[in-house]
Amino acid sequence: MIYLLLSILFSTGLFVIFKYFGIYKVDILKAIFVNYIVALLLGFTLAERSFSIAEIPHQPWFYGAVFLGALFVSIFFVMAKTAQINGVSVASVAGKMSVVIPVFFGVFLYNESVTFLKILGIIIALVAVYLASVKEEKSTHKKASLLFPILLFLGSGVIDTTLKFVEVSFVEKEDVSVFSGSLFGCAAFFGLIILLIKSIKQREPFGMENIIAGIILGIPNYFSIVFLIKALQTDGFESSTLFTINNVGIVIVSTLVGILVFKEQFSFKNKIGVALAILGIVIVALA
Repeated sequence: MIYLLLSILFSTGLFVIFKYFGIYKVDILKAIFVNYIVALLLGFTLAERSFSIAEIPHQPWFYGAVFLGALFVSIFFVMAKTAQINGVSVASVAGKMSVVIPVFFGVFLYNESVTFLKILGIIIALVAVYLASVKEEKSTHKKASLLFPILLFLGSGVIDTTLKFVEVSFVEKEDVSVFSGSLFGCAAFFGLIILLIKSIKQREPFGMENIIAGIILGIPNYFSIVFLIKALQTDGFESSTLFTINNVGIVIVSTLVGILVFKEQFSFKNKIGVALAILGIVIVALA
């Protein structure tokens, strides 16, 4: 349970940091690239076994790490834009309602239990996620504002599903840090390619502020993934239950941070959503 709680806290930190990126005009792509370098170094430094770089491409989880690395760069950028344009709580709801995707695959791929209480809890959780994050004001650019949340929803679901598949099929417990570091290394590689293409079109200094921002982002990013993988490896937790509790927990904490720190509006619907989210987590946990 401690791994799950730590994953929730570190994941919430990502949304908060992205919000500050918008406030301080940080170059998202550059900060994300540095963030992956930091996460790569953390993964290899904190590895639970000795290893050589040459053996990594021969590991059974390597191609999964490459695929996830490419997704991470794309979805991190989308997450940052969503937090800045739509708000912290909207970024949270878009990313975390994607829990339906790994839950669906968990039931059908791994024969996880399907009980009335679990289904009821997941439905309540999904309703809660929406109510906790819905905005009262009407946007004059509604279609445009929905683009990033929709992309974030789909991408986050694919990441969680792929992460579970690779973890179950290929990653040993002592390889979590090496796998995570390799994943972030692949993400850094794809981020570097994008940066190089961008620099051909427009040359500009990297900026010390972007390096600092990337370092600040990289630490919670690394630990959010490591603790999620360790939680997935904990006996007695089905992934459908874990992803539901993890995602709804992030929504609750992110929404409260948005209200208390960034003064985002908190309507009656939002209050109902937070209450239902807690109820949904309790029901899924009991199931």
